[in-house]
Amino acid sequence: MPEPRIKAGLWIKMALRMADLAGRSAAILRKGDPDSGGILVVLRGRDGLIVLSQIRAADGAQAWLRATGPAPVDQETADGYVERQLRFDPDLWVLECDAPDFVPPFEAKLV
Repeated sequence: MPEPRIKAGLWIKMALRMADLAGRSAAILRKGDPDSGGILVVLRGRDGLIVLSQIRAADGAQAWLRATGPAPVDQETADGYVERQLRFDPDLWVLECDAPDFVPPFEAKLV
């Protein structure tokens, strides 16, 4: 049985709180649909950025895809990816987190 889905706005609030508890800064770059919007998380590390895209694993559990690839990218590449995704889904949320080690401040299964 797949895990229950949490409203996007509530999940964003949780991620902001988790970042705060971890002593990291986080900011909402774009507000999406509060109930069913998808989520992109931009991790800002020492060597660039990685964009994570929220997906569902085969078992229905929430997971995160390194949408810009395994290596950090520059600001222009990350911004371009986000813009392309917004053309397909205007309800997306975009959250940016300080993550020097590229580890999100929330529990995340990365695929």
